[in-house]
Amino acid sequence: MAQARKDDRGRALRKGEVQRNDGRYSYSYTDPLGRRKYVYAPDLATLREKEKRLMKDQLDGLDIYAAGRATVNETFDRYMSTKYELRESTRSNYLYTYDHFVRDTFGKKKLIDIKFSDVLQFYYYLINEREIALGTLESVHTVLHPTFQLAVRDDIIRKNPSDGVIREVSKKAGKNKGIRHALTVEQQRAFMEYVAEHPIYYHWWPLFTVLLGTGTRIGECLGLRWEDIDFEKNLISINHSLIYRPTPDTRENVLSISLPKTEAGIRTIPMLAVVKDAFEIIREEQEDIGCNETVIDGMYGFVFMNRFGNVHNYNTVNQAIKRIVASYNSTEILQAKKEKREPIMLPNISCHIMRHTFATRLCEAESNLKVIQSVMGHKNIETTMDIYAEATDRKKQESFEILSAKLDNIF
Repeated sequence: MAQARKDDRGRALRKGEVQRNDGRYSYSYTDPLGRRKYVYAPDLATLREKEKRLMKDQLDGLDIYAAGRATVNETFDRYMSTKYELRESTRSNYLYTYDHFVRDTFGKKKLIDIKFSDVLQFYYYLINEREIALGTLESVHTVLHPTFQLAVRDDIIRKNPSDGVIREVSKKAGKNKGIRHALTVEQQRAFMEYVAEHPIYYHWWPLFTVLLGTGTRIGECLGLRWEDIDFEKNLISINHSLIYRPTPDTRENVLSISLPKTEAGIRTIPMLAVVKDAFEIIREEQEDIGCNETVIDGMYGFVFMNRFGNVHNYNTVNQAIKRIVASYNSTEILQAKKEKREPIMLPNISCHIMRHTFATRLCEAESNLKVIQSVMGHKNIETTMDIYAEATDRKKQESFEILSAKLDNIF
């Protein structure tokens, strides 16, 4: 049996207690969100008083929950404290979604008072007032539904008030509202040519080429290091992701390294020739101006860097895409008018649309769903099948348009 640790006066220290080098004491514990926290004291007696208060606060919280007086916020925090198996990236996404859309409004309501119509009204508020997409609403539902379900299992409430709400909203909002559609081949070509030839935006070409040529998630792409790229075998190793996670105390987001979203996310992607060219361009540039010296959780040697020599921010990339699309569309309208043709307009594009576009191009060229699933890192084959169905439907339509033109010459 292991001996208990002792302080410099020979007193046994309890689990979580530590005497620091400066003689002060600290106690570490896990809060309801599964985050590691610490309390400090100048002496052991004071520290243990603080421990007692912490224990009382936790028991008081349990009493409030058990008596049905808890808010949705308190119930969500309790739910998150049970999710020890979540990846850091998933935990960060859950916390961001909840804090951003729920905590300061609906989250303050008493759990026991909430009915189906309350959840329905809140979801419509998010769509109509906050103007969020149906996909974003589904992310909100992903954190709210299991929160209510925990209370059902604990016999705090009899029914889950969010059951069936997302189905009702989807039916009213329209089946295709919020669905992400891939760029067509024509749109993809127009976008990349515009970026490559633009005097301001051309420096984005390598990053967009890698996104559109690998189908990686934005965190996986921005987290790529030079050691993850095998130029001899033409392979790219996806083994981690760059994420923003809230700090334990301030809740400010900081860069961190996480495993990919799912186990299926750890994969190797064959490197297309154009993607290899993009990496070569970046490598040559960095030989002249210097490499990315950012160190995140002990990892360094990141491929992509901004003008300050740091890794890119997700939002910065998406904002750049938005500016480029707006600039392209305004230019294309004038050019098409001058050339007396229909303009090739670009829709709203994001990093995820680029991933979806790559998946669509892959589905158009490959019929083996397992191969597509492996390259994309999809956990569920259903996700792959949905993209494949959309891609093949579009191909079928294009084939019939070509057939129609040929038949017109016969009949």
